[in-house]
Amino acid sequence: MTATQTKEPIFGTPIFDGEAAIKGYALNKMCYSFNGKEARDEFLADQEAYMEKFGLTEPQRQAIRDKVVLDLIREGGNIYYLAKFAGMFGLTVQDVGAQQTGVTLEEFKEKLLRAGD
Repeated sequence: MTATQTKEPIFGTPIFDGEAAIKGYALNKMCYSFNGKEARDEFLADQEAYMEKFGLTEPQRQAIRDKVVLDLIREGGNIYYLAKFAGMFGLTVQDVGAQQTGVTLEEFKEKLLRAGD
């Protein structure tokens, strides 16, 4: 039994374990490449070719096209690598939080402000 099997799952929270790491290896490798400006420019010039270069699965490609970070996490993406992808499109942690909670960015920001009261 693995450590993740001994814990009660949190609804809606994918566990990043060895299986997820294997599933997301190509995706995470591609996102890691975005450390370099040349790689970012190459991706932005032809996203489909760049995804092909790294061998992304069709669900990973669709999540990239849609820019839905939660779908990328479900497809084995590690948030630390995905942050590089999200940053190219101006997506912030608050954008991801809004996706996670199913509200608009403005609603999410208001929720954060109310939490401080």
